[in-house]
Amino acid sequence: MAYSPQVEARLQDWRDSLADLLTILGGDSGGRTLDQLRVGYGQMMSGHPVSDGVTVDELELAGIPTLRVTPTAGASDAHLLYFHGGAYLVGTPAGYLGLASRLALANDCTVYVPDYRLAPEHPFPTPILDCVQAYGGLLELGIDPNRVVFAGDSAGGSLTISVMVHARNRGWPLPAGGTAISPWCDLEHAGRSMRTREGIDPLCTRAALDVQARAFLQGARPEHPDASPIHADVRGLPPILIQVGEAEVMMSGAIRLAEHLAESGVRSTLEVWPNMFHVWHLFAAILDEGQQAIEASSQFHCRVLQPVRRPLTPAS
Repeated sequence: MAYSPQVEARLQDWRDSLADLLTILGGDSGGRTLDQLRVGYGQMMSGHPVSDGVTVDELELAGIPTLRVTPTAGASDAHLLYFHGGAYLVGTPAGYLGLASRLALANDCTVYVPDYRLAPEHPFPTPILDCVQAYGGLLELGIDPNRVVFAGDSAGGSLTISVMVHARNRGWPLPAGGTAISPWCDLEHAGRSMRTREGIDPLCTRAALDVQARAFLQGARPEHPDASPIHADVRGLPPILIQVGEAEVMMSGAIRLAEHLAESGVRSTLEVWPNMFHVWHLFAAILDEGQQAIEASSQFHCRVLQPVRRPLTPAS
C-alpha cells in the first residue's frame, strides 16, 4: 500500500525511532537505554508541526503534569482531555502538540494532555490511574463535565474508555463523550486482523505488540478489563466514536470494542477508514485523510457536548 513520498518518509522516521525498542525491553540493547529511545521518539513526534493560532502552557491536574493548548482567538467553554499513545511505554505531551493544536482549533476548545507515568518503570495500572487522577483534577477546576470530551490514540484510545469506567465507578460525573483513535483495546491480540493485516500495516506487528503488552502488564492478565476494555463493564458510558484504519492489525479490536459498547447499551459510532494506518491523524499536515478524520471527530464532539443552560429571560 503506497502513500505519498512525504508520508512514506514520516512513516520510516516513526519506524526508525522505535527500531531498538524490543531489544531494549529484552535487555539486549547494546548500550542504548529506554530513556535515550524515548528522547529520539519525542524528537520524531515533534516533527509534526504545531498549527498557528494556539498558545501552550503548563499546569497540573491533581498533581499530574499537563500541557494545555488553547486557541489564541479564545476558545469556547468546551474542553478536551487527550490521552497520548505509545503503548504506555513512550510518548510525551510535547510530542503531541501538533495533533493537540489541530484538535483545539477544529473543536474550538481547550485541550489538556496529561503526562502520565510510563511502563515498565510504572507498569499497569499506574498509567491508567494517573489519567483518572488528571480527569479528577479537571473536575476540581470547576469545569462542567457536560462540556468535556475525551480523546486518545492507541493506548490512549483504550484510556478513553478505561478512565470513563473508573470515573463511573467512583461516582464522578462523566464527560459528554469521547473519541478512541486506533485503540489498543485488546491486549490478547486475538482478532482476525492480527493475521490478515500483518505485513500490510506499515507500523505495527503482532509480535511487537505482544512484547510491548508484556512490558506494560508486568504479569497482569492481558484480558484484565482495565487493560483490554473490550472486557470492561461499560454500561452507562456516554457516546463513543471509534476511528480505526483499515490497514491496521488492531482493526479487529476496534470493531470488537464497538460491538461491546453497542451490546452494553452505549451509543457508539465506528468509522473504518480505507487504506489508513495507525493514528493517521498525526499526519494531518501532509495527509488529507488525517485532517478529515480530525474534523469528523470534532463534528461528533459538537453533537454530544451539551450547551450551558442559562435561565430563560421572560418575554417583555
